Amino acid sequence: QVQLVESGGGLVQAGGSLRLSCAASGLTFSNYVMGWFRQAPGKEREFVANIIRKSIMTYYTDSVKGRFTISRDNAKNTVYLQMNSLKPEDTAVYYCAATTLLVGITDYTKYDIWGQGTQVTVSS
Repeated sequence: QVQLVESGGGLVQAGGSLRLSCAASGLTFSNYVMGWFRQAPGKEREFVANIIRKSIMTYYTDSVKGRFTISRDNAKNTVYLQMNSLKPEDTAVYYCAATTLLVGITDYTKYDIWGQGTQVTVSS
């Protein structure tokens, strides 16, 4: 059974940090591009970051560049999102996702495996 399970969300004050983890099972993890997306109430799901299979390349949405870092440990089948200098506008449900595609991968429709999401709330 293919599964992605996120953890690490919570409530934090503005300027604080959180580290999200996403543990994968039932798939050959190193073959997949892993992405983080987020969705705030009343808004569309938004790309945050992704990391290519062997961590050679990473991409970030402009609003998180310099504050968030995506990484992966292929031996542990886990992808991480280190979030620093958090802002209230970062408040959302954060999802990890997996795809074998290499084109258009800031588009959430290109990902076919999703976790259940973890809530991140940043208070001002």
